[in-house]
Amino acid sequence: MSPRSASVNEELRRRSRERLLQAAVELVDERGFDAATLGDIADRAGSARGLVSYYFPGKRQLVQSAVHRLMHRTLEEALEREPRTEDGRERLARAIDAILGLAHDRPVLMRQHMAGLLQAEGFVQCPEQRRLGELLGDTVARYGSQNVTVDYPMLRALLMGAVYAALIPGVAMPVPVLRAELFQRYGLDWDAGVPPESEARPEGRERDLSRFFATEERPSGD
Repeated sequence: MSPRSASVNEELRRRSRERLLQAAVELVDERGFDAATLGDIADRAGSARGLVSYYFPGKRQLVQSAVHRLMHRTLEEALEREPRTEDGRERLARAIDAILGLAHDRPVLMRQHMAGLLQAEGFVQCPEQRRLGELLGDTVARYGSQNVTVDYPMLRALLMGAVYAALIPGVAMPVPVLRAELFQRYGLDWDAGVPPESEARPEGRERDLSRFFATEERPSGD
């Protein structure tokens, strides 16, 4: 039997890594971070325990990469769903809804992700995180940004802040309210993206964010 080619070996490694990432998402979502052991994750992925250490320095890095994978795949699906559009404002609305939707639908997983980001390691510079950054950067550019290197980190910070606010036990803010804040910040129509079906547009808020951003130059999105 002839030895496998380098390209075949690379594909096998890619698939093995993908299985570990998917297993990590499933188990942390089901059991929480502490109860999902590396051995359990390897078993769920059908991989040898040693492969986890081969691909990732530890469980925290594995889980962060796994959540970044979930985020970029969710975001990509939202941006490319039918009807497809090149409209920058619609794509930004879809991006906001995709990330906030994960906070709503996967609170255990996203709460652990936010907690992990506050550890000493911070962001894990992995392929999954880079892909997520590319998608958000492209979204900002299509929205009309003249300086993506500045506007992308701001969007990332606002999304992270909104996810954090949606997940704080006991004082969590409703996702539709956070959505309304972000949509107003970027001048997006409430009906863009995926409006919450069970929630009307928030009205009568005590403060109007336009007072805080009235002097800011926003990208036109044209």
